[in-house]
Amino acid sequence: MDPVAKIFAGQATHGLASAIAEAYGAPMGRVNVLRFSDGEFLPSFEESVRGSRVFLIQSTMPSSENLFELLQMCDAAKRASARHITAVVPYFGYARQDRKDQPRVPITAKLVTNLLEAAGATRVMTMDLHSDQIQGFFEVPVDHLYSSSLFIPDIEALKLHDLTIASPDMGGSKRATAYGNKLGADVVICYKQRKKANVIDKMTVIGDVAGRNVILLDDMVDTAGTLTKAADMLMEQGAKSVRAYCTHGVLSGNAIERIEQSALQELVITDTIPQATTSEKIRVLSVANLFAAVMHKVNSNESISGHFLM
Repeated sequence: MDPVAKIFAGQATHGLASAIAEAYGAPMGRVNVLRFSDGEFLPSFEESVRGSRVFLIQSTMPSSENLFELLQMCDAAKRASARHITAVVPYFGYARQDRKDQPRVPITAKLVTNLLEAAGATRVMTMDLHSDQIQGFFEVPVDHLYSSSLFIPDIEALKLHDLTIASPDMGGSKRATAYGNKLGADVVICYKQRKKANVIDKMTVIGDVAGRNVILLDDMVDTAGTLTKAADMLMEQGAKSVRAYCTHGVLSGNAIERIEQSALQELVITDTIPQATTSEKIRVLSVANLFAAVMHKVNSNESISGHFLM
């Protein structure tokens, strides 16, 4: 007999968690958050979780309170005798710090995995990690979902002729190639040189985009500097249109203003991160049904391989 599944949400991703719970067919669990006058806070479950499989849904974008709330919820579920504790992290924050690429810096992605395991998570479910190697940082099972299962059908529905898939940097070439193979499209790579983080010095394209409808792919869009510069450059190189598909809409700083002023025809993101402001150029696809379906499979110990397109 499968353990009873209970779904709880952190405050940062409550809207998405409600949609996941509805798609799953289970009510949202009750969580109370007590806040003290100094800013300290204490989440508590308002129902028993003893012997249950607990799904704790929270994206861990800044502020760090979002991560810490998830850690506290894991610890609370562990101490309340939950049978399984699955941390559902649609957007896994701090994933960009996945290696020591200069002296005296932390590998924060590894630190976060250690914290989740120490807090009591027995399984982690996430989407489009910044690099696949982060799965190896965990000593518990990781269900790494891909937005390709949402993006590829959406791209196919556009019925674009002369389609070319583009990666905005060298690091995304594997993703672009996989999409290109699936869609039967050409692939080009944008090569960028940075002076410092979030500041691009030069950018060129490897491949021909003249007369092509181009789709840029990335795991996240933060300041949108790379994305918009790539879009403008591709249009200058003769592209007919440029769209972008990015899983996580961080959209910090002047990102939305940059997108609105760029040559991008459309930016498609998912709802792994809630959006306070948006633009007519931005379209959001929901990951709720995908996560709910995989959570069902996990709870019944069934294979989830059918949910992967990449």
